[in-house]
Amino acid sequence: MDVPQILHSFSRLRVLVIGDVMMDSYIRGKAERISPEAPVPIVKVQKSYFRLGGAGNVALNIRALGAEAALCSVVGNDANGEKLLRELFHAGVGTEGVLVSSTRPTTVKTRILTSHQHVVRVDEETDEEISEAERGQLLEHIKKLIDGCHVVLFEDYDKGVISHTLIDEVIRLAQQRNIPTVVDPKKRNFLFYKNATLFKPNLKELGEGLKMDFQGADFDELSKAAEQLMREMNVKNVMVTLSEHGVFFQTPDEKKIFPAHPREIADVSGAGDTVISIAALCTALKLP
Repeated sequence: MDVPQILHSFSRLRVLVIGDVMMDSYIRGKAERISPEAPVPIVKVQKSYFRLGGAGNVALNIRALGAEAALCSVVGNDANGEKLLRELFHAGVGTEGVLVSSTRPTTVKTRILTSHQHVVRVDEETDEEISEAERGQLLEHIKKLIDGCHVVLFEDYDKGVISHTLIDEVIRLAQQRNIPTVVDPKKRNFLFYKNATLFKPNLKELGEGLKMDFQGADFDELSKAAEQLMREMNVKNVMVTLSEHGVFFQTPDEKKIFPAHPREIADVSGAGDTVISIAALCTALKLP
């Protein structure tokens, strides 16, 4: 299958995205003087806007690639949660699996930027696990949605939506239906994704998860780490994003680094979300 055929095939796929959804808020302005109250710049606001982040951005990427996306997550019972759900709806992302919680806020990361620098980031969030009752409700949504999907994608940002219990149950449900599972992990649940079809950390996450210190994109070190994951967690395939060095990929039959093409990039945020979105769709198509 060539690239145009692959892209066309994405249109018949539906992805179940499970994970932490958030809002990335931006305040841009000019800083021309220092505050008399503290040695910090005074930023005169010129523009403010927001984008969907976390699992929400991944769902948007999947829609942009032509596939359908259903999201299972949790937002707060607040104005930011309403705004986030409204944006997902307008983007054509299925939100019937999103719970509205009265016990936690919607995660919002606010960045204050000037023309010269990123001044500060302010996070409004909790990283505590959702309650047992909320996890039960989320699982019920997942059970209703999973049958119509071709791949399950875990988007774990360590904000509390995903837990060991939820991982085990969802992977079991997927295996019963021969639906592949793709994982974008973080540190807290790193070793809990047993039997996943594709496991995709970045180099930093791989080092934190396995308590290893990688000396750059060393092929032999990456191969040993992938073999450890495949042996101890029974994951079928491992992909490690290596920033400017490209992507390392290991299957039971081969291992390889795909080099990146050098580019001048102003903003790398969301690059990993694009990679995992394409990887999930290719996994659903059972492409090598």
